[in-house]
Amino acid sequence: MNTTIIGLDPGTVRSALVTLSADGTVTATLDSNATILAAVWALADQADAGELVIEQIASYGMAVGAEIFETCYWSGRFAEAWARRRGTDAHRLPRLAVKVALCHDSRAKDANIRQALIDRFGGPSCIRKGGPLYKLHGDEWAALAVAVTFHTQQDAERL
Repeated sequence: MNTTIIGLDPGTVRSALVTLSADGTVTATLDSNATILAAVWALADQADAGELVIEQIASYGMAVGAEIFETCYWSGRFAEAWARRRGTDAHRLPRLAVKVALCHDSRAKDANIRQALIDRFGGPSCIRKGGPLYKLHGDEWAALAVAVTFHTQQDAERL
């Protein structure tokens, strides 16, 4: 990997942000949307910020409620902050693309995605103390999945 990739899993009130550095270092945070928005602004100011990838909201024919629209609102705010500060658009990846890229199955569940990430980062030792995925929890796994999927797609395009 040649560049840093920032994965973001937006939520209604809290969002997860994961930075996947070129050396494979993973940093993660799950915080209020206002705090994550400030982090996006700050990351966009860094010369080596790389790329921002946001999990895209997708409808699969089901009715949606107010929570989905609030998540869409915040997703747009994150993307706009990045574009204004960085001058380039954020990327978006739907969950289905993540499932297929990491698990090769559109029916994969969160547990399957988590296991695929653990395998990719070296097996069970990667989640133990000192491992690159130590203390990752909840929506941070989804943000990492978005970042890893984007990285995988970028590598495939270079071939």
